[in-house]
Amino acid sequence: MALITTKEMFDKALKDDYAVGAFNVNNMEIIQGIVEAAGEENAPLILQVSAGARKYAKSAYLTKLVEAAIIDTGVDVALHLDHGEDFEICKQCIDDGFTSVMIDGSKYPFEENIALTKKVVDYAHAHGVVVEAELGKLAGVEDNIKVDARSATFTDPDEAAEFVERTGVDSLAIAIGTSHGAYKFKGEPYLDYERLKQIHNLIPDTPLVLHGASTVLKEFVDRCNQYGGSIPGAQGVPEEMIREAVKWGICKVNIDTDLRLAMTAEIRRVLMENPAEFDPRKYLGPGRDAIKKMVQHKIKNVLNASNKR
Repeated sequence: MALITTKEMFDKALKDDYAVGAFNVNNMEIIQGIVEAAGEENAPLILQVSAGARKYAKSAYLTKLVEAAIIDTGVDVALHLDHGEDFEICKQCIDDGFTSVMIDGSKYPFEENIALTKKVVDYAHAHGVVVEAELGKLAGVEDNIKVDARSATFTDPDEAAEFVERTGVDSLAIAIGTSHGAYKFKGEPYLDYERLKQIHNLIPDTPLVLHGASTVLKEFVDRCNQYGGSIPGAQGVPEEMIREAVKWGICKVNIDTDLRLAMTAEIRRVLMENPAEFDPRKYLGPGRDAIKKMVQHKIKNVLNASNKR
């Protein structure tokens, strides 16, 4: 019943071929839905905060909401900074009580990425906090992440091994074909499993992280469109592809877009069917339930993480 780091979570996941869900949070209802789902599934859990979430809700509010969820449910949670863009943001989150931070130096040349990551690792480890870094660039748009397809680059296996050795980073986000946001594959979905296997074989004890892993379920895109507005259809990462990746060292899978779609679809339904409704509890409550259902689905059917806490 505490805030914890990801170290023990990932050690277990590496041994038992499952992945820990890392779910992005923005407000109370999202946190409640995720934590309740993990509690019922008896699954390990990472709640992660992006730059956009910190700007919207502020770090202090989110930290206290997570602490309240732990007290309410008894679920241990790792609180993670998603895509920290510089040392100062990582330091602030460490000082604010986060138990895990990501420093994303993937936009920099290799040596600069190493230097920045090493600086964060040194500070974080001195404070008992673990660090995720990124090597390679994922395409897509999500919060402050904007990388066009031409600028995306897959992770080089040899560089990954050198990067981990020189930085001492605890986990590594790699680029093997996923992308951020809802607008992913224009053609057939593709993940470079051979590249993933090479990376895992070179650094078998390093937990690997898959960003941009939402499946963009057609059911929820269609439901959003049914109840007003228009969300273009998009082919996400098929769930069977994520399950296969988990067999090769993927210990953390980031999920955000699918949560947004599930919650938005349910809120739109409630308001379209009840246009006179003005009590936020009457639509945010069902939105929370939709989040919970989606997270349980991911834990059971994609991550294989039920009863692994």
